[in-house]
Amino acid sequence: MKIMANRLDRGFETYQEEFENKALEVLRSGWYVLGNEVRSFEEEFAQYLDAKYCVGLASGLDALWIAFRVLGIGKGDEVIVQGNTYIASVMGITINGATPVFVEPDEYNNIDASKIEEKITEKTKAILVVHLYGQASKMDEVVRIAQKYNLRLVEDCAQSHGACFNGKMTGTFGDIGCFSFYPSKNLGAFGDAGAIVTNNSKIAEDVRIFRNYGSEKRYHNKVVGANSRLDEMQAGLLRVRLKHIQEITEEREKICNRYLDRLRNTLFELPKVRENATTVWHQFVIHCSRRDELMEYLKENDIGTIIHYPIPPHLSEAYQYLGLEEGVLPITEKFAKEVLSLPLYTGMTKKEQDYVIEKLNEFGK
Repeated sequence: MKIMANRLDRGFETYQEEFENKALEVLRSGWYVLGNEVRSFEEEFAQYLDAKYCVGLASGLDALWIAFRVLGIGKGDEVIVQGNTYIASVMGITINGATPVFVEPDEYNNIDASKIEEKITEKTKAILVVHLYGQASKMDEVVRIAQKYNLRLVEDCAQSHGACFNGKMTGTFGDIGCFSFYPSKNLGAFGDAGAIVTNNSKIAEDVRIFRNYGSEKRYHNKVVGANSRLDEMQAGLLRVRLKHIQEITEEREKICNRYLDRLRNTLFELPKVRENATTVWHQFVIHCSRRDELMEYLKENDIGTIIHYPIPPHLSEAYQYLGLEEGVLPITEKFAKEVLSLPLYTGMTKKEQDYVIEKLNEFGK
């Protein structure tokens, strides 16, 4: 039996007729940019999150860098962010000329809120929280710190569509919530797509203008903006998937609960879920000190896995200019050497799950 780390075809096949009908509807409409599908998705996604405004964009990275741009954060400013995130989180900061200040993760793989205050300086202007692997961060403490120091709060929700802390959706705690709808996400499009969510009407309007060449109306450009528009096809297909997001989340939860219940090998550590937080299980990530050996063993048994992420941003070639050498973030660097994402996707059969569980329990025996 061959098990892939992720399969997008199963997610398509589950709702194939709805996706195909929507695609034809969009094609036949004759309107392909900033039309009814985008407006409707923005309204429906905002309603789902219990937020006031959603603005569709071309990608999750665009959501991040445009968020900091419209907040006026740039050269000379510092933004606090966890060290073990995907590099796009950091790019959202540095594209604007600001400097990332890294904080170590906690045992839940998210930012260690107890270590944020010690990183705050006169240059600190914002905190970027990343709800990694689908689990909500400790937002009560993060919000308290942001308010205490009058800092902007941006949330990277690329992996946390629908995750909550104390019953409140991720993406609605701060000034801006940034979402990616890359095809592998729980709420995935069929290409690049993203959005910004906010409860601030001015921020929403600024983003709408900025995404469309800085134009409030055609040929009247208020600012030097970008071309970052969620297109009609992706918005329409996202509307289909959004209708089923609850059942998609519940299916992933069932798969991950089977992993939690049946994986008993003490050579690796299973993920923990924080009190008062929920996870939508974008990834099921274990920690193993023999990670590379385990990965090779699973490969030999036709089980695919992924490392999220093998190189911390501060050690990447792209950020050598920050002058941060190996050893400066020991927990982040340790995680990068031991995390491994197990197979997890819509339509994963019990037979496939059982095979993965069996082989993992046999590792090292």
